[in-house]
Amino acid sequence: MQDYRNLEVWRQMHQVTLAIYRDTVSFPSEERFGLVSQLRRAAASVGANLAEGCGRGSDADFARFVQMASGSASEVDYHLLLARDLSYITAETYGARANQLASVRRMLSALLTRLRPKLGQ
Repeated sequence: MQDYRNLEVWRQMHQVTLAIYRDTVSFPSEERFGLVSQLRRAAASVGANLAEGCGRGSDADFARFVQMASGSASEVDYHLLLARDLSYITAETYGARANQLASVRRMLSALLTRLRPKLGQ
């Protein structure tokens, strides 16, 4: 069991999540229970899955939670694209968040690659 706060991927995603919370403050009020909620939930889910995976007792469990974190990161990417296309965020904001997410997704992939040999895969 390791402390999730020691994972660079968790630290980076936590910063992205904080930025998304700030970005969504200006969304239309009718999106509060729609896109705002979905985007924030998906972003927080990435870090939460990493935290939960670190609390599990095996590398196999951790790998499963890393995979779920990766899926949530893809969900965040789509919601950001939708927000851009609906003009809720600027193209610049979208580009910045998409680049941050791409970095997180690469780190998640690398982490999963490191875990697989331990699992005999």
